[in-house]
Amino acid sequence: MIRILLILLLPLPLFAEPSKWEKDIAKFEAADKKAAPPKKAYLFIGSSSVKLWDLKNSFPDLVTINRGFGGSELEDSLHFADRIVLPYQPKAIFLYAGDNDIGKGKTAEIVVNDFQKFVKKVHATFPKTDIIFLPIKPSIKRWKLWPEMNKANLAIQKLSQQSKRLNYLDTPAAMLKTGQPPAADLFEKDGLHLTPKGYSLWNELVREWLKGSQ
Repeated sequence: MIRILLILLLPLPLFAEPSKWEKDIAKFEAADKKAAPPKKAYLFIGSSSVKLWDLKNSFPDLVTINRGFGGSELEDSLHFADRIVLPYQPKAIFLYAGDNDIGKGKTAEIVVNDFQKFVKKVHATFPKTDIIFLPIKPSIKRWKLWPEMNKANLAIQKLSQQSKRLNYLDTPAAMLKTGQPPAADLFEKDGLHLTPKGYSLWNELVREWLKGSQ
């Protein structure tokens, strides 16, 4: 009896639940069948910070594909890579994930491990495809979690320095120049999602990377 109670008291594993995104992924696939996206486009994938990003307005001169699904974790992007990453044969992949992971209690180590799995998955098929990690953002709502988030960011930054095909855009540095936590006008009222002003900081760093990659 005591053993059973101890087992019940143990914390549940912090796994993502990819199945709950099935409808979102099916919508992407339906859109792809209706109008096949071009190959060699710039793919943006990840959570709501990607989903809400107005890519057409931010990068009107680029061919982009937005595959953000709000509330998702890095593990989810990995899980659905065969369906919403690899089929596009992307020229480069911009990945924003990890925010919700740590928000739900995952450690930096879990996020880094999932990032490595994502990279391995992509590069197994497309070894020359650049993967650009957009670091977990320092937000007002999750400011208390910033130390753990930054720990994940720094570990991924270190990994990126060891591979020509991995890149790290230091968006947190740009945001933290406005204050700690960052200025309120970078965020919507929820203190988590970015305003157009917040996205403008990200757009600038993406542009810098694009210039350097050519």
